[in-house]
Amino acid sequence: MKTGIRKIRKAFTLLELTIVMMVGMMIGSMIIAIFNQQLAFLRIYRIQSFITEEAPMISVYMNSLLGKADRYRLHLSVDDALNGTDPQTGPSPVCVLIFRQPDGTMRASILAFEGSGSGSALNYYVVPVSGMLGTPQWSITERATNVEFFMEQGILRTTLTGPEGEQITYSGAMQ
Repeated sequence: MKTGIRKIRKAFTLLELTIVMMVGMMIGSMIIAIFNQQLAFLRIYRIQSFITEEAPMISVYMNSLLGKADRYRLHLSVDDALNGTDPQTGPSPVCVLIFRQPDGTMRASILAFEGSGSGSALNYYVVPVSGMLGTPQWSITERATNVEFFMEQGILRTTLTGPEGEQITYSGAMQ
């Protein structure tokens, strides 16, 4: 005589376990692929951050400073700029900007790229009446690896080289 009671299964079959493991591995591999894609995107974004974040601010400062200057001189060092010796016409890391004050007097400031590689900065100095230059008033950028000022057809141009080798050139004409 047969009873109507069926045995209750207490485990999964081999086929069910295989399917669950394959689905789990597919989901895991998709998550790893998405994570790697996100890391690649962040790497690209970090490389371009100098151009996308800092370059527009540098442009505002440079346009403001160069647009208000009456004349400029290029030098190879800050000491040469302070003494007014050895002016350059070619690429130079130091630019003296001369401004006319409302009372007719002249005031000078210096844009100088100092240092090399890490620890370098494009600094802005105001030249005091005493001629003794102290610490920079502020730094325009600390991420540039090279800055060159040069004159091309009477226009002052500035080329900044970013941390990833990208180059940005700003041009400014005197008013």
